[in-house]
Amino acid sequence: MKKHLLSFLLLVPGLAQAQAPVPYTVKGKIGQLNAPAKIYLLRGNEVLDSATFKNGTFELKGTTDVPQSASLVIKRNGKLGTGVYGEMDVAQVFLEPGPVVLTSPELLRKATITGGPVTADNQRLQAALKPISAKMEAFGAESQKVPSEQRNSPAFAERMQAQFEAFNKEIVQRNRDFIKANPNSWVSLDALTGIGMWEVPQYAVVAPLYEAFSPALKNSPQGRQYGKMVRELKDIAIGTQAPAFSQQTPEGKTVALADYRGKYVLIDFWASWCGPCRAENPAVIKLYNEYKGRNFEILGVSVDNEKTREKWVKAIQEDHLTWPQVSDLRGMDNEVAQRYHVRAVPQNFLIDPTGKIVAANLHGEDLKATLARYIK
Repeated sequence: MKKHLLSFLLLVPGLAQAQAPVPYTVKGKIGQLNAPAKIYLLRGNEVLDSATFKNGTFELKGTTDVPQSASLVIKRNGKLGTGVYGEMDVAQVFLEPGPVVLTSPELLRKATITGGPVTADNQRLQAALKPISAKMEAFGAESQKVPSEQRNSPAFAERMQAQFEAFNKEIVQRNRDFIKANPNSWVSLDALTGIGMWEVPQYAVVAPLYEAFSPALKNSPQGRQYGKMVRELKDIAIGTQAPAFSQQTPEGKTVALADYRGKYVLIDFWASWCGPCRAENPAVIKLYNEYKGRNFEILGVSVDNEKTREKWVKAIQEDHLTWPQVSDLRGMDNEVAQRYHVRAVPQNFLIDPTGKIVAANLHGEDLKATLARYIK
């Protein structure tokens, strides 16, 4: 789930020309590295610059429209290749006026980073997140001590899932706290867009954070793109009428959301190729069996495509999904997914008997608690 949720960094046509270029320099010393070792500066998958080490030193220069985050990657053989996220030494920096300097006796990821005010802001955010990273590392190490037969059990998998969901919530909350306290910081804009990696944005949560931003942040390419997304989220905010739709089951029967008027219905967006979606299915089946006779139904909407139709049908059978399943087999361009602004799966919406959205993106204990609250 949690992967490639939002395309925040698309430039608005013509806007880039209105921004004065910001010169930046990123330099430093990492151990005693020499050729062929190289360091790459990346923005997403785009290589902005690279340099070959000389006695551990490097320097990278360029311009950017606004201060923004980028990644430094060291490849000791000098070849970045196609595996940008493969085994490597990585650090995050912010491109801003003035030099950003990294120093480390050995590893880039453990470097001390100094720079201007944007870098200082980022260091404060990273310091706030560090305790959570430490807890995650400790939990991972402790989990490795569990005997293999226990690690393969459903109970262990559920415990792991619950714990990492708790970690995710902590990470998101620390980011929100920083954003709220620093509405004029470029780090806050980057953090708000980055939260989409951890949870699906909700209008009631992200709109106030975005609206508090300074005009400079809002009018940047990233800010304008995020603002567009916020306006779209308003269409499916909690309390709004759920967008109407109808699609067909694998057998060709048309099912409409209107068919469920008078009942609570969970619209469940998923796909046969989505591992997290299918990992959730056993827990969802358990809740469905508990509530299905109590004015509650589930309607599955698949974002599979024509090429994966057979896999979709097979997944329904293999996962023992007994509630109705529909799709137009257009992948993420599924008409229903577009109406609900679904950018990644799994994602779901709980609709009340009057057709209003009362909750969204419910998983694990949150789904269980929400159904218990609404369905008596």
